[in-house]
Amino acid sequence: MNTTLNFGKRVLVALSLIIFTGIGLSSLKGQTTGEKNLENDAVRSAFQNIKKIRAGFLDVGYAEVGPKSGKPVILLHGWPYDIHSFEESSAILAEKGYRVLIPYLRGYGTTTFISPNTKRNGQQSAVAMDIISFMDALKIDKAIIGGFDWGARTADIIAALWPERCTALVAVSGYLIGSPKANEKPLPPNAEFLWWYQYYFSTERGYKGYKANTAAFNKLIWKTASPKWAFNDETYQRTAGAFNNPDHVDIVIHNYRWRLGLAKGEKEYDIFESKLAQSPDITVPTVTLEGDANGAAFPAPETYASKFTGKYIHHTITGGIGHNLPQEAPEAFADAIIEADSMSQIKK
Repeated sequence: MNTTLNFGKRVLVALSLIIFTGIGLSSLKGQTTGEKNLENDAVRSAFQNIKKIRAGFLDVGYAEVGPKSGKPVILLHGWPYDIHSFEESSAILAEKGYRVLIPYLRGYGTTTFISPNTKRNGQQSAVAMDIISFMDALKIDKAIIGGFDWGARTADIIAALWPERCTALVAVSGYLIGSPKANEKPLPPNAEFLWWYQYYFSTERGYKGYKANTAAFNKLIWKTASPKWAFNDETYQRTAGAFNNPDHVDIVIHNYRWRLGLAKGEKEYDIFESKLAQSPDITVPTVTLEGDANGAAFPAPETYASKFTGKYIHHTITGGIGHNLPQEAPEAFADAIIEADSMSQIKK
């Protein structure tokens, strides 16, 4: 796996330890073919036989792989993706002894609202609180948290607002915390062009269009966001089933309208949103990642590096890697989780 590394002086010690211990590179060496097949079968079974737990406003559907006694890792998907983005990387992490939990976000897969009266709210802090509730329900005090797209933003928020719950962070595309106020600032034309679907979703035509053509719409996003990823129809259809969730369209539309200040959030999240609007620093050990062929809008790594004030390193993953980095480069993503864990074990 080719990577372009950007690191500061403060992470050189971390890298030395990683190289010395040999835990920075995921490997299946020493296993027989039979052992690998058994592990692959176990992972496939975990993603086919989804667990469910009541957490906060939701009954959360999730896959779990790896030993119960392992260090917890929570992996968070984005839009328009689902838990299968992490199937291969979670297998690597489980083989290394981690307990990996991959929940469907609200509006996806088997995650459903307990009450029909709960607002179908997609604002950023509501999604983050879902994961805190998920951790509470599973009695997980602290976990390594990683994600991309909505999942990276959610992981960033947890690390920023509840650092005591986050052992280490892996965030694809880095610092994604924002606010409707910050989003009032216009972007350069090319960046605005990449956000075309947000403006589409702000209209009633967009709501109806997404509802009528969800699967086709999201497949188009896959192609444009990862232009060099040659995924097949079977791979897409495995994820597309997650969009059949009865709340999917409402959650997605509310998320993007809220970002543009076109839909209200809920008052119970105001305290969190006021803190997030100040762009808080993230102090937990962090690895950020970016693909060299990301077709979606994303911030340049140098623009957000200063927001990570703890141990920090960035990797740009080469080889035509697009927006769905964990699924397109599963070994690199798993390596980043292991690397972030290693960084968390180094005393300042």
